[in-house]
Amino acid sequence: MYLEIITPDKKIFEGEVISASFPGTDGSFQVLNDHAPLISLLKDGVVEYKSKESTQRLSITGGVVEVLTNKVIVLADGVQDN
Repeated sequence: MYLEIITPDKKIFEGEVISASFPGTDGSFQVLNDHAPLISLLKDGVVEYKSKESTQRLSITGGVVEVLTNKVIVLADGVQDN
């Protein structure tokens, strides 16, 4: 599936991933290929995404995620330095 992570300042990540985990306001959840359509609010926490090559973690300060036909778009309020 294709993942984009965007903040008001810049695009943080864009590319193919195997899975992605998000800090939802009602609890963490994971998205895999062929996931049902979804829109969810995100709270402060860690977004983790896995590609064939590696696993990346990114701390965000809230936002929104949309999942639709194997495309996942994260509109993050901001990112925190690790």
